[in-house]
Amino acid sequence: MPAFVALLRAVNLGGATTLPMKDLVALCLAARLGNVRTYIASGNVVFTSALTETEAGAALESQLLAHTGKGIGVLVRSASEMAETLARNPFANAPGNQVQTIFTDDPLPADPHEGATGAKDEIIRLGPRVLYVFYPNGIGKSRLRVPAEKHGTARNMNTVAKLTAMAQDLG
Repeated sequence: MPAFVALLRAVNLGGATTLPMKDLVALCLAARLGNVRTYIASGNVVFTSALTETEAGAALESQLLAHTGKGIGVLVRSASEMAETLARNPFANAPGNQVQTIFTDDPLPADPHEGATGAKDEIIRLGPRVLYVFYPNGIGKSRLRVPAEKHGTARNMNTVAKLTAMAQDLG
């Protein structure tokens, strides 16, 4: 069975939606996802499934809504797409905690800076279904806002690398 990564949007950040990882595992199993593993408590799940990427995401979103009463966005990527995202990192020589990948299912603009506000020294690059953002002065000090963040979700490259390895171990 193919391996996938699910990235939940806005879970366990600032107290908005608290979701213990044991509950997330149970919800994944109820959504017919197998070999479920979580990584850090910010909504990262690796699993196998006979479902398609879209079906798996919809099944998990449905379980999350029933459990929390809130619509929680779920972006699902195949193990191979996660590996490709990691390999295409245009900032591979930068520290992984200074590079974020913004995952989105929405169409991305041809110019990755389109609509961005608060930029200083940050550099944005376009990838397939992702934006890569390098924060030379650290993410915490940045005021950058990118439209893709509204419906997408971001992970630093250290997390992307770990999730990629976990998904490849399942596949």
